Amino acid sequence: MTTNGGSSGGGRQARLTITPSVGDYNSLVYWYKTVSAVKATRNGFVIMLARHVPSLAFKRWLYRTIGMKVGNHVSFAWHVTPDLFFPELITVGDNTIVGYNTTILAHEYLLHEWRTGVVQIGANVTIGANCTILPGVVIGDGAVISAMSLVNKDVPAGATVGGVPIRPLSVSKRPDQQDD
Repeated sequence: MTTNGGSSGGGRQARLTITPSVGDYNSLVYWYKTVSAVKATRNGFVIMLARHVPSLAFKRWLYRTIGMKVGNHVSFAWHVTPDLFFPELITVGDNTIVGYNTTILAHEYLLHEWRTGVVQIGANVTIGANCTILPGVVIGDGAVISAMSLVNKDVPAGATVGGVPIRPLSVSKRPDQQDD
């Protein structure tokens, strides 16, 4: 097992822990050697329940029971899917909105290796519908991620990004906003 670096600097790739596949086939074939079947089954039931219940407080409680660090007043929309195998690697800051059908991954299985990485989502972040957040990503406080985005790199605090993969977006002022 190797770690590409610490939590400071270097971006997403530097924060991933990379482990070679244990056999001749793609690493997902050997998932059961990376996480217990009991944990995966329990997490699966909790995530399925949380994806469908309307109560935001109950969703937060459910996600906390499987190890996610979830701030106060976080809103998970319908069908949000956190990482099944490693939800304990996900942190979501206070007053953040995670949009409909968004997936937050803390692992990725590849042909010859599998990777894990902590995902840190700051406070007061807005994540649009149908986004995918990859392992090792840090999203700064107050950031906005547009719908249908692939978050494959860090997002600075206050930034507005979108696309596949994400890139900075310009933001138009609303008619009620004044120039300074």
